[in-house]
Amino acid sequence: MSEAMNRTRTPDEIRRDIEHTREELADTAAALAERADVKARAHEKLDETKARITGKVDETKAKVAGKVDETRAKVTDTAGTAKEKASDATPQSVAERASQAADSVAVTARENPIPTTLIAGFAGGLLIGWFVASRRA
Repeated sequence: MSEAMNRTRTPDEIRRDIEHTREELADTAAALAERADVKARAHEKLDETKARITGKVDETKAKVAGKVDETRAKVTDTAGTAKEKASDATPQSVAERASQAADSVAVTARENPIPTTLIAGFAGGLLIGWFVASRRA
């Protein structure tokens, strides 16, 4: 037999062993109780999720605020450009642009006579139908 088994323990050693075992058992029981407490686990998970979502919301707010400032600057710049262009538009320049647009339409109509004819026929049919319908009423 081994020497440890032959040796007898004193009552104080046995009491210390019992106390140590009780402490380990208490720790184990507490750990099991904590794991078995579903309500507490759910609250912990909820708190973790709230913290994560709050962080995401704050991050998104910061991004949106940055985009708003950026967009505001772009709109201000675009408005200034539009104001400059509007002030540059004189009746003569508007007439020239309208004349260029009319010439462009005429050239397109000459290059594509069939679609132009179809569109004109459709528009004429609408006008005749509207005229006939208004006469009957």
